[in-house]
Amino acid sequence: MANLIDTRTGAPRPRHPEKQARPDTPVLRKPDWIRVKAPTSEGYAETRNIVKSKGLVTVCEEAGCPNIGECWDKKHATMMILGEVCTRACSFCNVATGKPKPGVDEDEPRRVAEAVAEMGLSHVVITSVDRDDLEDGGAMHFVNTINAIRAAAPNTTIEILTPDFLRKDGWENRVIDAKPDVFNHNLETVPRLYLSIRPGARYFHSLRLLQKVKDRDPSQFTKSGLMVGLGETKEEVMQVMDDMRSAGVDFITIGQYLQPTRKHAAIDRFVPPEEFKAYEEIARAKGFLMVSASPLTRSSHHAGEDFAQLRAAREAWLAARKA
Repeated sequence: MANLIDTRTGAPRPRHPEKQARPDTPVLRKPDWIRVKAPTSEGYAETRNIVKSKGLVTVCEEAGCPNIGECWDKKHATMMILGEVCTRACSFCNVATGKPKPGVDEDEPRRVAEAVAEMGLSHVVITSVDRDDLEDGGAMHFVNTINAIRAAAPNTTIEILTPDFLRKDGWENRVIDAKPDVFNHNLETVPRLYLSIRPGARYFHSLRLLQKVKDRDPSQFTKSGLMVGLGETKEEVMQVMDDMRSAGVDFITIGQYLQPTRKHAAIDRFVPPEEFKAYEEIARAKGFLMVSASPLTRSSHHAGEDFAQLRAAREAWLAARKA
């Protein structure tokens, strides 16, 4: 399993210390439809240089996203704020886990905003690790980052992919009130699998967070995503769709779970493209304004193009209601 370097001692430390003692899980061979080329383009290199020069972290790298070559070639990078060490130990995730450095990097919002302006992004996605150690769960850092981007790149639309702010006494309201263009929080999997896949989270708390966004600001777009291939059934996925719609979620993403290492949750199966197409049709029939469902779909993949379609879909729906 990959190691990180402890910046205090210079010694290697486990990326996932809580997973070291777990037995290895089997790794399935990827089918042809899930394979991607290694990133080598000039655009990829330019994006990497901008990110590194600002001292920023991206979920593209930390989570080992398979779409990094395509997205970075177009200068699309999902910034990950609040450090690179997560306080949760989700069994699907490749972001490093452990005890983060105390506090937050107060200059990070400025550097993120500068990178957004330098890349000339029309749409940016900001995510973070979970920071259960902070009183506000990192809520004000999200607010400060949103405000910094608005000042540096006023024409850029902002999408946030947040933690669940579990047991943070309403701090999420400050993030909602900062009015990002899209508020995304992923449910990740079906309720039955939460204990093994997302043990630090609570399904209905995450659902209520999405509902709270709509209750507090009905004009704000909400978005959530699911991984498939973890052992869920079609009926369970459809129930989650219904739960999302009950919470007013506008946009659903569905993608294939890919196992980061042998210590992570095993893949139950690779879901074929035709099943993703069926999920897309079902989700549209249930009333989602926007659906992205494919083996390589990720929360921030094609986020800018998808946001434009999402906005157009709402305008068309509103026009139809007035007709």
